[in-house]
Amino acid sequence: MKHNLVIHNSLTRQKEPFEPLVPGKVGMYVCGPTVYSDVHLGNCRTFVSFDIVFRYLQHIGYKVRYVRNITDVGHLEGDVDVGGEDKIAKKARLEQVEPMEIVQRYTLGFHEMMRVFNVLPPSIEPRATCHIIEQIDMIKAILDRGYAYVVNGSVYFDTPKFIADYGVYGKLSGRKVEDLIAESRDDLKRQDEKRHPSDFALWIKADPTHLMRWESPWSVGFPGWHLECSAMSTKYLGEEFDIHGGGADLKFPHHENEIAQNYGACGHAPARYWMHGNMLLMNGRKMAKSDGNTITPMQLFTGDSPHISKGYSPMVVRFFMLQSHYRSTLDLTDEALQAAEKGYKRLMEAHRTLQQMQHPGGGQAGPLDEELNQLMDQAYAEMDDDFNTPRALAVLFELVSRINSLHHGLLPFAQVRPETIERLKKVFHAFLFDIFGLKDEMEESADTEMIDKLMQLIIEIRQEARARKDWATADKIRDALQAAGIVLKDSKEGTTWTKA
Repeated sequence: MKHNLVIHNSLTRQKEPFEPLVPGKVGMYVCGPTVYSDVHLGNCRTFVSFDIVFRYLQHIGYKVRYVRNITDVGHLEGDVDVGGEDKIAKKARLEQVEPMEIVQRYTLGFHEMMRVFNVLPPSIEPRATCHIIEQIDMIKAILDRGYAYVVNGSVYFDTPKFIADYGVYGKLSGRKVEDLIAESRDDLKRQDEKRHPSDFALWIKADPTHLMRWESPWSVGFPGWHLECSAMSTKYLGEEFDIHGGGADLKFPHHENEIAQNYGACGHAPARYWMHGNMLLMNGRKMAKSDGNTITPMQLFTGDSPHISKGYSPMVVRFFMLQSHYRSTLDLTDEALQAAEKGYKRLMEAHRTLQQMQHPGGGQAGPLDEELNQLMDQAYAEMDDDFNTPRALAVLFELVSRINSLHHGLLPFAQVRPETIERLKKVFHAFLFDIFGLKDEMEESADTEMIDKLMQLIIEIRQEARARKDWATADKIRDALQAAGIVLKDSKEGTTWTKA
């Protein structure tokens, strides 16, 4: 099947046919988390959205290099440019631990939450602290081309010169240059070092109390937050690549400054297509800790929140996220989650019914056969239209109705060819699991229960062998399980098992 994929480009504000730089290959960079706290639900939505993009591009035949970074230095409090405190360093200071302890804790937590939501790992996951050399080299390139200057050991990007030469600053965020200057988030602490209020830091000289610092040609300091993504995307995807993604809140200043840096170092923009996911609301309002209108992923799973009546499984939450287009806001309410739970279960039940369905043979092409094939084609067409998951889901539910009608004899198999049923099985399975990234939690639960029962039987056999002092058999069972990735733990209370 031929795919005519179009992507809404935030830079041009219109849908454009997707044409990768290298036929058959896609380079995609998505801004990852700043690991100083647990990942919040809004970020989870962003990463689920780009997981769908990653999955779909692979499904339709592209070889994708997906780079999603870890920010572990340089992101200052309040997103200011200078004068603020590094978010990770501040957390480390308050807890009296090393900054990398904070990074390790919340990186592991982030990875676990991505696993829970069945988000595929990226092809490459670079850390800012592991690419200080690349960031210093990019600053040198920007200085050499005349788009930066050094003051008291700090390096600043020369925004007015960039605007005069290229005139694209503000194009992505849609703001006028005058507004960008007025809305500068910089702390006044070092504002007098800059030639212009809109200039931003590429390298910041560290004061004596700063915990995270590196040697550079200009001072002992640390890189600016925006610089890391420019350096790492260039290293792994080249000076120009296909897709750059992130949350809509990153358009300014982060992505706007990324573009400026790449022009400064390379003479052109980094990405051809810019994609931005919209925010997650709750009960019609922006999530905010200050007024209690917030919920964590774990609270959502356990139900331990006044905002919901019960807990919802990770796959129900993922399904809920698919019901809104990535560029649209998504309003999380208890009623919407209840509806999503019903919809998710209906899809999974239809899938199980379909996979067990056997065509009696002898069917022929007709209106029903044609309709089923058209619906399958339409599901792909909706995804080709800027990854429109809610409309693709709507088509799948049309197919659910046909599947149930065939199963209950309300529609005759005689009007459907066997090969159409086989295609339907493959396409339905592909959409649910390969593209949408869902899991059938009922099947997983049954598998877990079965494995646990088998393990209890094996443990009993081993205990009987030990009671007979048949140590050879007992050891053989233990060693064989260990080789299979299962560890037995003997204690006074009995024997338990865990995955290695």
